[in-house]
Amino acid sequence: MVKKYAVFFIVWFFNFAFSQKEIRVTGIVIDARTQNPLENVVVTIQNTAVMQLTSKTGKFELQIFPQKEKLLLLRSQGYKDFLLKVQSNSGQNIDLGILQLEDTYSDEAPAALITLSDNDFSDDNSSSEMTSGLLQSSKDAFMQASAFNWGQARFRVRGLDSENGTVMLNGMTMNKIYDGRPQWGNWGGLNNVLRNQEFSVGTSVSDYTFGGILGTQQIFTCASLYRKGGSLTFSGSNTTYLWRAVGTYASGMNLSGWAFVVSAGKRWTDEGYFEGTDFNGNSFFLSTEKKLSSRHSINFTGFYTPNSHGKNSANTSEVAELMGEKYNSYWGFQNGEKRNARVKNVEEPLFMLNHYFKIDNKTNLNSAVMYQFGKVGNSTIDYQNGDSPDPVYYKKMPSYFTSLYAKDQGEFSGAFTPDYENAEKSKIAFLTNSQINWDEMYFANQKLGANGYEPAQSHYVLYEDRTDDRTFAVNSNLNTQITPNISFDGGFTFKKLKSHNFQYLLDLLGGEYFEDIDPFYKGNLSQSDLQHPNRQVGKGDIYGYNYNLLANTLDVFAQFKFSYNKTEFFLAQSYAMSDYQREGLYQNGLYPTTSLGKSDKVNFENFGFKGGFTYKISGKQLLFFNAAHFTRAPSLRNTFSNARLNNSIVNGIESENISSAEANYVYRSSKLKLRLTAYYSTIKNTSKTSYFYAEGIFDKGSEYNPTNAFVSQTLTKLDKKNTGAELSFEYQISSTLKANLSAAFGNYVYSSNPNVMITNDANRAKEGAQTTFDFGPAFLKNYKQPGTPQQAYSFGLEYRDQKFWWVGVNVNYLSDSYIDVSPISRTSQFYINPVNSFPFSEATAERGNELLKQEKFKPITLLNLSGGKSWRIHKKYIGLFASVNNVLNLMYKTGGFEQARNANFRALNQDMSSGTPSFGPHYYYGYGRTYFLNLTIGL
Repeated sequence: MVKKYAVFFIVWFFNFAFSQKEIRVTGIVIDARTQNPLENVVVTIQNTAVMQLTSKTGKFELQIFPQKEKLLLLRSQGYKDFLLKVQSNSGQNIDLGILQLEDTYSDEAPAALITLSDNDFSDDNSSSEMTSGLLQSSKDAFMQASAFNWGQARFRVRGLDSENGTVMLNGMTMNKIYDGRPQWGNWGGLNNVLRNQEFSVGTSVSDYTFGGILGTQQIFTCASLYRKGGSLTFSGSNTTYLWRAVGTYASGMNLSGWAFVVSAGKRWTDEGYFEGTDFNGNSFFLSTEKKLSSRHSINFTGFYTPNSHGKNSANTSEVAELMGEKYNSYWGFQNGEKRNARVKNVEEPLFMLNHYFKIDNKTNLNSAVMYQFGKVGNSTIDYQNGDSPDPVYYKKMPSYFTSLYAKDQGEFSGAFTPDYENAEKSKIAFLTNSQINWDEMYFANQKLGANGYEPAQSHYVLYEDRTDDRTFAVNSNLNTQITPNISFDGGFTFKKLKSHNFQYLLDLLGGEYFEDIDPFYKGNLSQSDLQHPNRQVGKGDIYGYNYNLLANTLDVFAQFKFSYNKTEFFLAQSYAMSDYQREGLYQNGLYPTTSLGKSDKVNFENFGFKGGFTYKISGKQLLFFNAAHFTRAPSLRNTFSNARLNNSIVNGIESENISSAEANYVYRSSKLKLRLTAYYSTIKNTSKTSYFYAEGIFDKGSEYNPTNAFVSQTLTKLDKKNTGAELSFEYQISSTLKANLSAAFGNYVYSSNPNVMITNDANRAKEGAQTTFDFGPAFLKNYKQPGTPQQAYSFGLEYRDQKFWWVGVNVNYLSDSYIDVSPISRTSQFYINPVNSFPFSEATAERGNELLKQEKFKPITLLNLSGGKSWRIHKKYIGLFASVNNVLNLMYKTGGFEQARNANFRALNQDMSSGTPSFGPHYYYGYGRTYFLNLTIGL
């Protein structure tokens, strides 16, 4: 009987829901300046699946339920978003009349959401570009400050890496399986065609995916969405590139149902802000749409953005004092031109086909197929039987001689024996030869023959660590309005990756061949591939390591949204499956039984739940709360502990556990826009693998000399906690003057003591010797997370004249940025003398705390100026934008890391006590005074 009543109630509910009478909302959209109708403007009802494009005459007609107030959003590329409240209490149709959209040429600041900075060029690539704003008609002042003002200091929103945000292209997730992060180099130079975007911040609702705890950035490239016409953009800068030129044209939808968008650009410089950092980038973009009927359309998107850039080095304080903060040790002169040894090349074209199916006025289905392939290469110098070519190699620096200690006397430290004479000679030699000597390497690769010097065995070569990915993906997203108050979003994404990783020889540097062996070992142990021993390799050959990483992932999400007059809430859940596998293509001499062939598959199954609640205090005020808890598979990069040499899987690898909650207060009026946010996030059970050379961490037996080794370090059970608050304040003082204030106050710490595993491959040379060592916990709990200011404040004034020119000034204060500490130095092993397994005799807790205290960088104050002007000449737009950042030319540290080479108390204590440490921390420096000029001409 109960079941019958339940069935009756459900049937009655849906009959009632679907029987409610709809009303029509109509209007005409025009250009505010020209008064011409605008075609293909996206007209949507927020938080619903209702969407339509305007016709050639600018008209639109939507079918909605009339019971409550709704928000109508108009969006078109090149125009400011237009948000309007609509409601019909009497159930009558609504005619909104003429709606005018203002162009954005008068606000021609660069699209900072997807622009390349030096942060994005780092190998780690963890810089957060998820500087997204609330989904509203006006831009959020806090997120604008994060992107334009704080980004130069490597500020990360909520202290989170970009792997915690989701970047999507036409509904397809673009985060890489390898490290969970977007490859920003794939979008270089495409700013003009990637401005159709939607954002969700934190764990708030997204119509397209479950998302991460940082937010979601959805980019649309459907050809019919672009404003008809063309533009030329010319830019100049002294940061990453010197100049840029971009041309873009959009056809609009023609009578045959076709629309296309093309864009091409070039960015280039011989030297960026830092010495030797050349840059060369091209960009090509095509989007073509065919409207098959009123309900079906297909869209093809393809882009290719090859780019290469010379990297800049992180330097010790000693090097910076001798050479300045702009110094870069990665380059040297060759034939009178600067040549950088460490160049990153990115060439990964992408092709995507979307099918848009409007099932009815309330239901849309978007499906896509994507294929991406190409290469990412990072070059450096390899050498055998020769001295290090690095100009800042520690034995070449004055500090090597001023930090010398005599050999240990049994269990006790040797005496301090600085050699100031040789230190001075070393200083003079370094100042004279402070860059890479390419000619010296070419000379070393030749021998004297009958006809003079001839190519011989290369002792130095240039190679790159290459990753050639092949990614196939398919997805589908459904959005439907079930009832006037309930809507549903759901979808899935499947990805298949084959990632070929190998060492690729670029240049023999004047030599004839290079031996494919590891010179630190002998016999079979030295062979990269026992299947092909003692190979002599040349330009274009693969050597050293060679393997595939294979991955399959499936992500599914479902979400219900409920909207009422005073409240809104949503509930979402996700399910994901991942399997990873390594396939060795070389039989490495160190690991002959575990390097060739496929590893065991590593499988992960994950679930997630999130929800949010919004209470509308009034038409101007609202409170909203969001929370999420989910598990996430570790990245492919952190699953295999030594992927270059063998199939070993990180011991005890598990899915990460992520939780987040946030509370927000928002006030919006014609004059004041305010947002206050408090947030709390935890990321637990993460893992991380790194490589370095360490001294004094292994017992050498009866000798009183600790063993040094090149080791891999794997951290597991690493937890992070991020808490803080955000303020976004914007006040329109008058019709022309606006003030804004933004503040970020965070506390980002490690909340666990992760376990440290050390692998010493050198022990493979000893019969039956142990290669993996458990160093126990690293006491990192309550250490600060590195790489971002944890406090940031910005105050700005902007004057915008009615004659379409504007100028702005803002002052920014950033503090609480910390160095990246060495985990191995925070283990109990740090205090143990490897000679006798007892604590060092001179070690005290007080001195240990001094040595291991985390360095906090000095706070910085940055003054930025910007301005712009737009003209309309013969119905064409011209927009000019200019900015000067860090007007006072302040030099400051943006990040850095401790060297792990001094891996025990005595070695570190001796080095630091000398006053001129040979293995001091390395630092990255921010830009000094920089400028950016941008001229846009509408055609």
